[in-house]
Amino acid sequence: MAGTYQGEKSGGTAGSPPLGHGEPRSGVSSLSLDKDVAIRLVGEHARDIDPEVEKTVLRKIDLFLIPAMIIGYGLVYYDKAILGSAVLFGMTKDLSLSIVNTSTKPPTTNTTRLSWATSMFYFGMLAGLYPMTFALQRFNLGRILGGVVVLWSLICMLTAAVTTWQGLYAQRFFLGFVESIIPTAFMTIVSSYYTQSEQALRQSWWFSSTGLFTILGGALNYGFAQITSGALKRWQYIYILAGCLTFLFGVWCFFIPNSPVSAWFLTPTERIVAVERLRKGATGVRCQKIKVSQLKEAALDIKVWLVFIMMASAYTVNGAVSGFGPLIVSTFGWSTLESILWQFPLGGICLVTILLTGYLSSKIPNIRILLLVLNCLPVIAGCAMIWKSDWTYHASAPVAGYSIIGTFGAVVSLTIVIGMSNVAGATKKSAMAAAIFVGYCVGNIVGPQLINSKTKGKHYPKLWLGLIICYCITIAAAGALYFVLKRENRKRDALVGNEEERDKLAFRDLTDGENVYFRYVL
Repeated sequence: MAGTYQGEKSGGTAGSPPLGHGEPRSGVSSLSLDKDVAIRLVGEHARDIDPEVEKTVLRKIDLFLIPAMIIGYGLVYYDKAILGSAVLFGMTKDLSLSIVNTSTKPPTTNTTRLSWATSMFYFGMLAGLYPMTFALQRFNLGRILGGVVVLWSLICMLTAAVTTWQGLYAQRFFLGFVESIIPTAFMTIVSSYYTQSEQALRQSWWFSSTGLFTILGGALNYGFAQITSGALKRWQYIYILAGCLTFLFGVWCFFIPNSPVSAWFLTPTERIVAVERLRKGATGVRCQKIKVSQLKEAALDIKVWLVFIMMASAYTVNGAVSGFGPLIVSTFGWSTLESILWQFPLGGICLVTILLTGYLSSKIPNIRILLLVLNCLPVIAGCAMIWKSDWTYHASAPVAGYSIIGTFGAVVSLTIVIGMSNVAGATKKSAMAAAIFVGYCVGNIVGPQLINSKTKGKHYPKLWLGLIICYCITIAAAGALYFVLKRENRKRDALVGNEEERDKLAFRDLTDGENVYFRYVL
């Protein structure tokens, strides 16, 4: 690979040993704690890199990270969504999740316990947010992630042993606690391995498993619906399978390197390319010291708050659909099995729109916020269709409306991309990931609470009106963020600078607010 690099050699060389040799057992040196680990490998001065080598490096990173991340986040989504199918397979009755009041005519059903079982998962996620985010930044990424995912698989399988609704509450809380590590880990991994222009497509790839596993999960659940005998109930088999699949994913997690600097699947020369190509974006690679100053900046940054609002309001749809989707469709006059099959169109639209918007964002500059707003419109239209159409036997209009709200996946995916590609500094990136994640949990907690079983005859007006309002809020917050980012870029473009200084600042773990060479993507 001689001749691949040119220019200043103040950092490491192509033959430098991979980061981690000769370090303490914890894998954290004093240098890597205070500064971005990239400095140790490539130094402060830019190097020219061979485009062909860069393509090889990008392909290797994609092959190692993306398939497993798709499976990993798919399991997170499947884990949550199977509750909606499990209640149709007898879990509601077995765990007393619904209460029938026979004193009224006709009898009424109260599903408040099911709503709280859905929301309890996200309370657990909120509780796990701080310790998991801290552990991911401070300690070895692969060991922390692998250990927690294995624990997650065991807790998932234990769902089959739950016998009361109180036990389900506890199980859902702890399941959410350990699963909280996945979204923040994936967001920070993508922002550490890919350039700003590449992040939209890669974030969309792993998040597209929301739609993919809606389809695959529906197919698996349809298969479990055929079980008519055996020692266990049908819903218990579903959770045992999900836990076993999660365990296999946990084994893979142990092999994730701390950063591109120590990526074992790259050669020493390729590691330099993997890091050097990130210099221009100035987003940084990895710094394991938690900096209070960056936390303060994030807390006072209007961009962080707008992204939080966008995520919280947009994800209310998932909160309702993941726990109650098949149950809602069954009220349109469809059987249990048919209600599961009707998750396929929603999952398909979710999958296609996430991938399409990710692709367009990677090809057309500054189109992300516009695409986000456009994908909000079908969700609003779908909610209105469900609410105002007739819920007759095998009704088609509400099912069509239910299907097109699948574009919410693209809205959420773009929110993640916009948030993570517009911050720099390791601690501030973790703070942004945490803000996105809190919004994710808030939306999932609020969504199920909008469903009132007593208003079923009126087509759950509180639910659909609430979701329409939430998506209007998402559009307003996205518009405000667009003007904030555009104004800030205009200010920075007016400043005079030079490339040498920009290259020196790229890997000093500066935030986007501290580094005037940072540019925001819209």
